[in-house]
Amino acid sequence: MELDLFIPFAILIVLVVYFIYSRSKFEKEIVDLYEKKFDEWKENSDLTVSNEKKVCKELVGLVYKEEYNISIELLDDSVSSPLQRGKFSIKDK
Repeated sequence: MELDLFIPFAILIVLVVYFIYSRSKFEKEIVDLYEKKFDEWKENSDLTVSNEKKVCKELVGLVYKEEYNISIELLDDSVSSPLQRGKFSIKDK
């Protein structure tokens, strides 16, 4: 009589242990896969380029057209010498 309940209980315990083991193994494989993908992403990403100093546009003056004359109002005086030397470029849209 005691053996009748022992066999299903033993099978149940074996299944529970197997499921716990297989789930922990699956989770470890998934974590390793994502860590590998993250390392590949870090190698191929532009993080090294973003650490370098980027050249950004900065508003330093305004250009006005008054009838036939063009006047430039400077917001930053540090660009007056390149303007006087003629070191600028014109872009049309």
